[in-house]
Parts: sequence; C-alpha cells; structure tokens
Amino acid sequence: MPHVMIIAEAGVNHNGDLNLAKKLVDAAVAAGADFIKFQTFKAKNLVTKAARKADYQITNTGEDGGQFEMIRKLELDEEAHHTLIEYCHAQGIRFFSTAFDLESIALLAKLGLDLFKIPSGELTNLPYLRKVASYGLPVILSTGMAEMREIEEAIRVLTDGGVVRENLTILHCNTEYPTPMHDVNLRAMRTIADTFGVQVGYSDHTLGVEVPIAAVAMGAVCIEKHMTLDRTLPGPDHAASLEPDEFKHLVSAIRNIEAALGGDGIKTPSPSERKNMVIARKSIHVRHDLPAGHVLTEDDLVMKRPGDGISPMRMDDVLGQKLTQAVSAEHQLAWADLEGVTR
Repeated sequence: MPHVMIIAEAGVNHNGDLNLAKKLVDAAVAAGADFIKFQTFKAKNLVTKAARKADYQITNTGEDGGQFEMIRKLELDEEAHHTLIEYCHAQGIRFFSTAFDLESIALLAKLGLDLFKIPSGELTNLPYLRKVASYGLPVILSTGMAEMREIEEAIRVLTDGGVVRENLTILHCNTEYPTPMHDVNLRAMRTIADTFGVQVGYSDHTLGVEVPIAAVAMGAVCIEKHMTLDRTLPGPDHAASLEPDEFKHLVSAIRNIEAALGGDGIKTPSPSERKNMVIARKSIHVRHDLPAGHVLTEDDLVMKRPGDGISPMRMDDVLGQKLTQAVSAEHQLAWADLEGVTR
C-alpha cells in the first residue's frame, strides 16, 4: 500500500507563542510525523465580531464570548510563517498549514507550499474553493458536517477549477471536539472512496488512537490528528489533542499496519514462518509396535509432530497397505515402510 501521510495537526495549539510552536515541531519530528500543520488566518477576514464560540470552545477555554477575540490571539503573521518554515526544514519535517480565508490562501502559495488543505468549514465556500483550485496543486479536503451532495459539489468546483482528480484526497471527518465514538461512522470513508473514485483519509477528533489506526486498515492514505504538548494548556483544541508520547504511539501503530497490509495478497507461507512448518504440523506415526506384513488400519495410526514425514492428509493412501518391516511405537511412517508403494 502507499505510504500513509501522517499530519501532526498543531493548529492553534501554539497559543500564539512562536517558541511553543517550535516545541510542537520538535515533538512532531520525534513522533515520526510526515508533516506538521498549522493554521493561517486573519481574524478580521474569518469571523465577525458577533460570531459566537462553539460549545466545545467555551468548554475548553473556560470562557464565553465570541470567536473573534479568541482567534485574534492565535494568528501567525507572515514573519512567523517564514520562521516556522525554516525551522521545519532544519528539523527534517514538512511544514504545512490550512488557510481560512482568501488572503491566507495567497500567502501560503507565495510561501511556496505545494499542497493545500481545505478545512471542513470551507467545503461550502465557493470563492474559497475556486481560489484554491486556481493554483492547480494537490488538495486535501476535510468533510466534517458534510452531506454527500456537498462533497460532490466541492469536488466538481475543485476539478473544474484546475485540480487533477488523482491529486485530490478526501478526508472523512466529524467536526466535534472530541468526537463521540458512536458518531465516527468510519464506514463513510469507504463510501466516499467508492462513490467518487478518489483517495481517502481520515481527520480524527476522537480521544485516543484507535480510530485513525482502524482507518488505515480500511484504506486511509492520509491521517490527520491534533497534537499538543499538554492537554491541560489553555486554548480551544488542546483537550481533544494527543500529547507527544501518544502521537508517537499512533505513528508507530500506523507504520505497523502499513507493513501488515503489504504483500501481494496471495495466501502462501511467508519466509518467516516456513521454518515452523515442521515444528507445528504433524506426520503419520504408528501408535504401537507392529510386525512386518501387517496391514495398516486407522487404529494403527496416530498423527504427531514433527511434520517432516507423510502428511496426515495422505492417510487414505496409507490405509490397507502392508508394512515391509517391523516398526515400533511412535515410528514416523515413511513410504519405504509400505510394500509396493513409491511416492
């Protein structure tokens, strides 16, 4: 199977602190992620001052009020983007970011990003989709809160606008933080793949690592998961994020699943298990001492290890044959022991 792209979603878990953002980069590198993703936006372009917080944002921040003031504090300016891109390059991980407005899309293109990530909330934003599509770059599209018809329309806008369908990856997603297990509906990821003929992945907001691991087993080629240095930090997304050791475990598990899904799909003994065939399988042995000329019956035979003699599957060929010599109990029967039989 193709290499699964693992995105450590730092998002706004830097809390507006560039040093904290760098520590998140370090943690993503240590965990083995392919990308670390931030969020690029201008609060003034994203929300009105009257826009209310989501319930989970109120719970996680411990503050009521509007979105504007909350996210204004979490902006990364252009200089911060340059700093993080250079830092990621030095640390050997790819910088990535999600744009939330037209100005931010243009900034990311200017910075040389060769891949766009469209968040769930922009799936129904026609000007946004057209702007992303105009660059003709690969796109990852999250589908939280979406109906199939909305996904279909977004794909149409993107492909009509210049995105090559083969360069489009659709992420199944649920936009609740954290997502209850009974709302994950992971089979919808396969429905998206089968319906639209696209690569699929999964953007996870559940607690823990089980669901993204299962998604890889079901064919996800991209996994996105929030990461934080500490779930108790203040901010809207920390509580539904993985801490560094947990993220490292997630990456390790996904790589193991990748390896397990490898191979040609043909069922045959693997190189590692062939040496155990003689040990684990059985051969035909005689149950008790028998004289030469004895005609073998089923009661004379017992199936025991090791398995380097006559296979028990050949028992019917052995029954009724005469012994060429006397044999003792637990003797492993050989074709040479049978009169007139050559195999």
